[in-house]
Amino acid sequence: MGALSKTLTASLVLCCVLLLLAEVDHHTVMDLTHGAAPNPLPPAIDCGVACDGRCKLSSRPRLCKRACGSCCNRCNCVPPGTAGNLDACPCYANLTTHNQTRKCP
Repeated sequence: MGALSKTLTASLVLCCVLLLLAEVDHHTVMDLTHGAAPNPLPPAIDCGVACDGRCKLSSRPRLCKRACGSCCNRCNCVPPGTAGNLDACPCYANLTTHNQTRKCP
């Protein structure tokens, strides 16, 4: 009878530990999501169209579109207009070349 009671006690302790771990995990997930689904990623923009607009007045449109496309793919945004407006897309504005000059037109 002693071996049976030890096995039963060990089983009960193991069940309690597993229930406690499951409860902690549940609360952790709820804390991370605040009870809601996580925010989806922002929709990807069409970099080709955005860079065509950005580079339409450039004296070197192919070079402008290549640099703009690289920046757009990395940042998923292009500032409005043909120049300036860099505050609308800080990531785009902060990318630099190896010479520490602004990369994005």
